Amino acid sequence: MGYANATHPVDDGVISNPMTEDDDSTDGISQIEARIEALAVTAERCRKFILASKAAIAGGAALLLIVMLGLFSAGSTAALGSIALMLGGIVSLGSNVSTLRQTDAAIGAAEALRAELIGRIDLRVVHDAPMKLM
Repeated sequence: MGYANATHPVDDGVISNPMTEDDDSTDGISQIEARIEALAVTAERCRKFILASKAAIAGGAALLLIVMLGLFSAGSTAALGSIALMLGGIVSLGSNVSTLRQTDAAIGAAEALRAELIGRIDLRVVHDAPMKLM
């Protein structure tokens, strides 16, 4: 049995690396963590749009109330604009809430997969390492 280098033994031309499975798990975990971070950015963006949608609904309702009470003399144009603002806010709110739910579910699934991959890693306790005192 020869050696390709100091750490990778060679047997009949095939390199056997005992760290390959752990390296694959580590790469997989890294990819999953990158996916989780990307999903977290998407979730945060959805939360911002949800807040803006709620503000649009509230602003449209307030403008409609002001127009109906006659405090604003723009008349029917302002009333139609306020109704459009409320409807746009409702549509945007519904869309972003469903996207946020899907994103949260995807984050949960990715975290479960990451935990499973971490659980598969054969961790060993190092006994001969000296303990450091602070």
